[in-house]
Amino acid sequence: MTQIARLYGSSMYDLAAEEQLTDTVLDQMQTIRQIFRENPDYVKLLSEPSIPKEERTKLLDTAFGTEAERYLVNFLKLLCERGILGEYSGCCEEFTRRYNVDHNIATAVVTSAVALTDEQMAALKDKLEKISGKTVTLTQKTDPTVLAGLKVELEGKQLDGTVKSRLDGLSRKLNELIV
Repeated sequence: MTQIARLYGSSMYDLAAEEQLTDTVLDQMQTIRQIFRENPDYVKLLSEPSIPKEERTKLLDTAFGTEAERYLVNFLKLLCERGILGEYSGCCEEFTRRYNVDHNIATAVVTSAVALTDEQMAALKDKLEKISGKTVTLTQKTDPTVLAGLKVELEGKQLDGTVKSRLDGLSRKLNELIV
């Protein structure tokens, strides 16, 4: 994430918090982010310097003016006018980070060889919430190279309970004994 995205995303969060719209703006920002991901040509059009700024901002008004919070639409227009609409994704990340801090939410990514059942995910979520003392949003990834066990990344910390990790630890201990 760039410094520009941090600054703009944080400023948008401050405004939304002041107006008590953080939940609404967060949902809408994520929806618009997904729309931009699914329609990269639209973002290129909005970033095209040969098209006058007024026309590009009208396109944003037409697309989101009646559906999104006016602060968010104006935020998009500002990014468009300044030629930094490509930073929108980073702005969303910063907004979400600030939201999570203020609402005591931690994000975790669990990686396993096969998809976990809903019951397993719920049990893991409960365990992580007890460890962190925060509400945890859990994202699941599958990786066939993880032979057994789980690898969890929680707030930048790695919790590795995979067989490979345990074997590596055992190997290190054996090497220490031999040397």
